[in-house]
Amino acid sequence: MMMDRRDFSTALVTGAAASLISARAMAANSTPAKASNVVLVHGLFADGSSWSEVIPRLQAAGLNVTSVQNPLTTLPEAVDSALRVLARQDGPTVLVGHSFSGMIVTEAGVHPNVSAVVYVAARAPDAGEDYTALAKKFPAPPASAGVIFDGDEGRLSEEAFLRDFAGDLPEAKAKVLYAVQWPFHKALLSGKTTHAAWRSKPSYYAVSTEDRTINPDLERFMAKRMGAKTIEVKSSHLSLISHPDEITQLILEATGEPA
Repeated sequence: MMMDRRDFSTALVTGAAASLISARAMAANSTPAKASNVVLVHGLFADGSSWSEVIPRLQAAGLNVTSVQNPLTTLPEAVDSALRVLARQDGPTVLVGHSFSGMIVTEAGVHPNVSAVVYVAARAPDAGEDYTALAKKFPAPPASAGVIFDGDEGRLSEEAFLRDFAGDLPEAKAKVLYAVQWPFHKALLSGKTTHAAWRSKPSYYAVSTEDRTINPDLERFMAKRMGAKTIEVKSSHLSLISHPDEITQLILEATGEPA
């Protein structure tokens, strides 16, 4: 039986879509290669020290851990900072991102050293997707109103930082984190990923159910779309600080280590 061009094109698109869904499900549900390295990336309003509660727990499990100092200038420059660290790893590596740095994990996670990707209350766009447009499909989180700019540099106001970013931390600790928050450049927010590592790498996601910086339902949507192994933590946006045991356990699972 002959197939006309239209039927052939339809069959091709349908088959490709089915293959993509199947490949994504296989990647998400597959057992990751045993990794001895973990690379952590911070998001907006923070620096590499935001992982200070998770790092010693991972080191105690015998893992080599590096926290990237994300420049928060442009997405390509931020991705390059992670890629340089990934290139120095000596084998399978779990790449972990919090908040905005999910963009970096999504892009840089295709690096051959990356064995699995972990998102902690993080952005998880598809390749070429407009994350801002995606986020607008959900109610705006309260922290959005607290972003202030000095020229091209943005940061959270102290009130928004303490209430909407670090709301479940002791105030004294939250104020220390506020004092060291790293400003971001406006250009960073316009970047789009060209790859989606979660389509080809085993993926894990920690949803913060009390998040006031990224809508928790948006987090759930992204986790479900990628077919990630998902946990929910009753936490503010900073679950990596307020609930480090749960976050560490998820990362350990991604490395193939016993939790």
